[in-house]
Amino acid sequence: MNNKVHSVTKFLPFIANYSRELRIGANIRRKEKVEKATEFVERMRKSQKEAKVVLRKAQEMKGQADMRQKKVKK
Repeated sequence: MNNKVHSVTKFLPFIANYSRELRIGANIRRKEKVEKATEFVERMRKSQKEAKVVLRKAQEMKGQADMRQKKVKK
């Protein structure tokens, strides 16, 4: 589920939560540079802002569509 593109946001939920690509089967013994905490936080903020914008737009579109719907008597 975390590596499937969401239909509304158009990117992976894992990226929205962790601001990095999901690595499956990664070599845990491989040595990598550790990001600075401030860079990580900035990337997180950016991806969360992007997700909020897209979700707000989807909510607005849904609200407009709901206004045009006819109410059905039960």
